[in-house]
Amino acid sequence: MSDRHISQHFETLAIHAGNTADPQTGAVVPPIYQVSTYKQDGVGGLRGGYEYSRSANPTRTALEENLAALEGGRRGLAFASGLAAEDCLLRTLLRPGDHVVIPNDAYGGTFRLFAKVATRWGVEWSVADSSDPAAVRAAITPKTKAVWVETPSNPLLGITDIAALSQVARDAGARLVVDNTFATPYLQQPLALGADVVVHSLTKYMGGHSDVVGGALIVNDQELGEELAFHQNAMGAVAGPFDSWLVLRGTKTLAVRMDRHSENATKVAEMLTRHARVTSVLYPGLPDHPGHEVAAKQMKAFGGMVSFRVEGGEEAAVEVCNRAQVFTLGESLGGVESLIEHPGRMTHASAAGSALEVPADLVRLSVGIENVDDLLADLQQALG
Repeated sequence: MSDRHISQHFETLAIHAGNTADPQTGAVVPPIYQVSTYKQDGVGGLRGGYEYSRSANPTRTALEENLAALEGGRRGLAFASGLAAEDCLLRTLLRPGDHVVIPNDAYGGTFRLFAKVATRWGVEWSVADSSDPAAVRAAITPKTKAVWVETPSNPLLGITDIAALSQVARDAGARLVVDNTFATPYLQQPLALGADVVVHSLTKYMGGHSDVVGGALIVNDQELGEELAFHQNAMGAVAGPFDSWLVLRGTKTLAVRMDRHSENATKVAEMLTRHARVTSVLYPGLPDHPGHEVAAKQMKAFGGMVSFRVEGGEEAAVEVCNRAQVFTLGESLGGVESLIEHPGRMTHASAAGSALEVPADLVRLSVGIENVDDLLADLQQALG
């Protein structure tokens, strides 16, 4: 992060960090450098360090500087997807025989990466309730190199005390990895709370418009940043220039969008708690949520994700998803439009039969920024 940005507020950073006016034309938006290679000033004479766009691209550089500034980190790296970022991180931090503690309510794609890919590479893992520091500590072994958490988690909206877990990981000589996709750096900054690495699916709130796929890693440790950058280049799953430009456009409005997402989600959650067909509402902004106090301590607001369970079991939950009209039935989350899904059959199908299997009667909402009265009316008719 540039020294000139240190004292700036988040909303200012979101618009200006990495967004230097084009020196040739004065364009206030960084150009899309849709280029694969660069003219060199003699053999090895690179202009600005650019030689080939897998290694570095000016549009991606602008995004990576923006991401680092927003998370309060020293190095940001942008990838082709959130899972590409996770894969790069695992192969940088781990060797065959190493062990990772993962949460008992992790995103299905993250679970699949560990269970179906990393395992074949010789990486061991075990599951713990990351909301309970004692449970995480008990799951750590002498081979543990990383503790992995999501907070809020996907799709059960569990909350992890990042500061407490950072101490647990530090005591074990392990690194704490925090997936900050649901909260975004506007609502929560894990590095400031002791995390070693922040992971993002840029596809979600950071892009914000359901038109780009991307991922990111942000760190404070300069040496780790260099190791990650080496693997990013060696493995090659980098964010393309147009995708980088789209995410950079999205981060400029992140603050105002997250304010509206959080405001709408709070009203949706409150309505659902009063509905006769809803048996449970999972939203950290509700006072009876088990992680409410921790979330209030480490988050600016409670985000736009709400999950709930319905009476009547799996078929009833599926029917609610099918009946929604303003809420679009679809995977992913974090766009300006509201989405609804059945995690058990959709995003978390890969966790079926495992310790991370989600309840069959669970419905997950990504609450958008539409007029909240329309959203409430749609859910009421979908619930019947």
